[in-house]
Amino acid sequence: MMAKPRNLTLCADDFGQSKSISEGILDLIACRRLTATSVLTEGPYWPEGAQRLRDMQDRTDVGVHLNLTHAFPTTSGSRSLIHWLIATQTGRVAADKIKERFLRQIDLFAQHFRRLPDFIDGHQHVHAFPVIRQAMMEAIELRWSEQKGRPWVRTPDRLIDDSGSQLKSLVLRYACRGFSNFVEQHGLKFTQHFGGLYALSANANFEGRMRGWLEQTPNGTLLMCHPGRPANDYADPIAGARSVEFSYLVSPRFHDDCQRYGIRLVRFSDH
Repeated sequence: MMAKPRNLTLCADDFGQSKSISEGILDLIACRRLTATSVLTEGPYWPEGAQRLRDMQDRTDVGVHLNLTHAFPTTSGSRSLIHWLIATQTGRVAADKIKERFLRQIDLFAQHFRRLPDFIDGHQHVHAFPVIRQAMMEAIELRWSEQKGRPWVRTPDRLIDDSGSQLKSLVLRYACRGFSNFVEQHGLKFTQHFGGLYALSANANFEGRMRGWLEQTPNGTLLMCHPGRPANDYADPIAGARSVEFSYLVSPRFHDDCQRYGIRLVRFSDH
C-alpha cells in the first residue's frame, strides 16, 4: 500500500562555500532531488556559481545562509558557534555590526543573482539566536522595504526529531527558543516543521536516517541536508558526510524511497 502523499522541501546548505560543494548541489538540482539551496555569499565560489544557479531557478528556491561562524579569507568577524551561544545568552553582542554584516551578505546575493533571495536561514542556525534574530529582522526590513513579498525564514526551534544527535538538539532548542513566535509576530512566512539534524559524519548512516525522515516527517516539513561532490577538502570537517549524502541523494534509491513513502519534493511557495 502506498503511503499518503506529503509535501517536503529538501534544502541543501552551504552553496558557494567551495566548488565541490556547489557543483554537487547543482547536480542534484538538475536531476530534481532538491527544491531549495542556501548560499554562503561570502564564499569563494558564489560569484561563479550564481550564474549557473540562476539558470536553474525555475526548479529551486534560493536563499541566503547568513554566516557568523565560518571564516573566509575575504571576511572578518567570524567567531565559533560556542562564542555566539555564550554571547547571545549574556547580552555581549554588537547587534549593529551583525546587522551590517547580514546586509552585506544579502547585497552580495543580489549583486550576483540579480534579485533578492527567496528565503533566509543561518549557518549553524545563528540567525535564530537572541539579539541576532533582531539584527536579521532589521536587515530584512531594510532590504525588502519596497518589495511586495518578504522572504521565508527557517525556524529551527520547530525541530521534529532529535534522534540523530540529542545533545545538538538540546542546545539548538534552547538557543533558538521562541524564534518561530518572533518570526510570526513580524509577519514572515515559515514552514511548520524542521528536520535533518544529525552528527554530520560519514559513518552516521545518513541513508537510513533519511529513510526514517521520509517515512515519519509531517506534511510541510523543511529538511536540511549538506551534500557535495567527493573532495579531499581537509579544511571542511564534514567533507566525508557531504560525499555520503550526495551519493545517496543522486541515486535511484532516494527516488524510490520518496515514491515509497509518498513524498512530493516541493518549493517553499508550494506549501
